[in-house]
Amino acid sequence: MDFNEEWSEPEEALFEHFRFEVPKGQGLMRIDKYLQLQIPNISRNKLQNAADSGQVLVNETAVKSNYKVKPDDVIRIVLSHPPFEHKIIPEDIPLDIVYEDEALVVINKPPGLVVHPGHGNYTGTLVNALAYHYGNRLPLNSSERPGLVHRIDKDTSGLLVVAKTEQAMTHLAKQFEEKTSEREYIALVWGNVVDDAGTIEGNIARHVRDRMQMAVFDDPEIGKHAVTHYRVLERFGYVTLVACQLETGRTHQIRVHMKHIGHTLFNDERYGGNAILKGTTFTKYKQFVENCFKVLPRQALHAKTLGFMHPVSNEFMRFDSEIPHDLVECIDKWRTYSKSHTLDED
Repeated sequence: MDFNEEWSEPEEALFEHFRFEVPKGQGLMRIDKYLQLQIPNISRNKLQNAADSGQVLVNETAVKSNYKVKPDDVIRIVLSHPPFEHKIIPEDIPLDIVYEDEALVVINKPPGLVVHPGHGNYTGTLVNALAYHYGNRLPLNSSERPGLVHRIDKDTSGLLVVAKTEQAMTHLAKQFEEKTSEREYIALVWGNVVDDAGTIEGNIARHVRDRMQMAVFDDPEIGKHAVTHYRVLERFGYVTLVACQLETGRTHQIRVHMKHIGHTLFNDERYGGNAILKGTTFTKYKQFVENCFKVLPRQALHAKTLGFMHPVSNEFMRFDSEIPHDLVECIDKWRTYSKSHTLDED
């Protein structure tokens, strides 16, 4: 939805635009303040107007803006028109196609490209490009997004598989659900990862205070089960290059799991990786890190390898992509720096 337009008065037919389930552990908070934390680029005044118009429902009952949310509340925002994100506009956006046949297409997504339309990104996405190149021929997934079997974050680069038939969609989705697909990422993380290899296991759910972040929870009733296997590829003292293999596929899984063990992704702004987390206090070192941030203006994460069973031939297919130039340049800078400097942890 475009938050620059006015909230309309409710009519007989209402459409759900947002839905939130308040997590366990959430303290009492005014609903207008709570929703402002959940929804990007919206003013508190518009949320208050929406509540006054009966468009904010808690457990299916309209509430005013001073209502205090509590754990397990189900909040819905309903409007008189369908969500804009369901109106997919075809756009002539080039696709880097690694492989294609009648059943599927494997795409190497560049950093900065949003996968599907959503709040604040209604155009310029991979789905808009798919609509242009394939029209309405792609099957819809459970979220009515054509062809998508899985997704990667906007500023993460790398491989995605898109289904072109209903059979391929069902077959591929089952592989991702049953953890038989292969997905390996390359990440540059802050700190010297002590173990050469390891496994991170912990449920992932929305952060209690910062709703733009995910977090790991020990309570098995909170969030979704998530497992990440990692191995060290190269050490640069203050940062480490690792390969991460996903056993599950949760939102921000690698980003939040690596932060959970004390190794936030390099230049991951959302999780604090855009600050100097390790190293010295010397001005030259700070300038070096800032230069690395300029070279790689995004989180240091690339979906390098993707493997799955072909839905028609039953042949196992594995695809590998080149690490993009910005990440390579950043890695090279750290490799050179680590060889020419004595690295002492603060």
